[in-house]
Amino acid sequence: MENKVVAMILAGGKGTRLQNLTKKNAKPAVSFAAKYRIIDFPISNCANSGINTIGILTQYESTFLDSYIGNGEKWGLNGVRCLMSSLAPRQTEEGASWYSGTADAIAQNIYWLDQQKPDYVVILSGDHIYRTTYNEMISLHINNKADCTISVINVDKKEASRFGIMTTDAKGNIVKFEEKPKEPTSTLASMGVYCFTWSTLRDYLVKDMKNPNSSHDFGNDIIPTMLKNKKKLIAYQFQGYWRDVGTLASLHAANMDVALNRENINLFENNLKTRIYTEDTYSMPQYVGSSALITNSVVNQGAIVLGDCDACVISNEVMIEKGAKVDHAVVMAGAVIKKGAVVHNAIIGPGAVVEEKAKVNTDSNAIVLVS
Repeated sequence: MENKVVAMILAGGKGTRLQNLTKKNAKPAVSFAAKYRIIDFPISNCANSGINTIGILTQYESTFLDSYIGNGEKWGLNGVRCLMSSLAPRQTEEGASWYSGTADAIAQNIYWLDQQKPDYVVILSGDHIYRTTYNEMISLHINNKADCTISVINVDKKEASRFGIMTTDAKGNIVKFEEKPKEPTSTLASMGVYCFTWSTLRDYLVKDMKNPNSSHDFGNDIIPTMLKNKKKLIAYQFQGYWRDVGTLASLHAANMDVALNRENINLFENNLKTRIYTEDTYSMPQYVGSSALITNSVVNQGAIVLGDCDACVISNEVMIEKGAKVDHAVVMAGAVIKKGAVVHNAIIGPGAVVEEKAKVNTDSNAIVLVS
């Protein structure tokens, strides 16, 4: 890129709505689509965009996530012109504190960002599933001399209260922004993907840090203040698949989108421009026995499948024994489903065991977790 762009990925969320999947693991490190971790998606998007300086802001249960991120080699970001850094809260001369909001997480790393000398900073969430490059959004930001550009999607009005909702004029300028409004007046939702001109953002972060009444959040504080001050905020209309996988139901649904190859997610498309990169588990080849019937399913290496599976996402080192019947299930690494068991609409957590002839969620369409 002609201009220096740095990406900051917010990856410190606790993810309590994912229950035991995040009891000892950060949400961005949760397994997805049999082969990936959720964090693979924003990092791969950055790599495919030519953004080679990335800060990963970690906090809750970050040990595995830090190890997984490493030096960025999985995404081709370990070269001499690349930098991948895990940025956890740390003790400084001013003291020590957890990140208290999304803006605070960036503000606590102003010194690190200053060292990178960016022209623009792209701020991303570490727990969303989507494939893209950010180049078009960044170009729109630069060409419009914007202070902030927000990537947006149209959502169902019933879901709009879960998001930051904005109203734009005919030129795409943001004229109104509401964070999770009870009665939304628009369906244009923020994806939590921002491009800021660094010099402008830096000034707002410094002022926000000094404000005792601020929650130090982009949606609640920084963006409304910039809008109030007549800064130029524009919307970038995202086209494509995007999912927030913060609940068991949404995580399950996104996995089913992969298994059933629906909603335009298509992880099987051999497109180097938007390929998602991940860790190789160095497992043995998967084995499908003669007694197995597998339809509409994703099966990763190292899995042994002897039972019947329909619309399943099966991770590495999984064992599904003969006579088991599993449908619309996400089966994570190392899990075992024993013979005669029946599983429906479930997430089977890493290393979990479904006992012989057990019946899991056979009379419900709600999503359950076995861990």
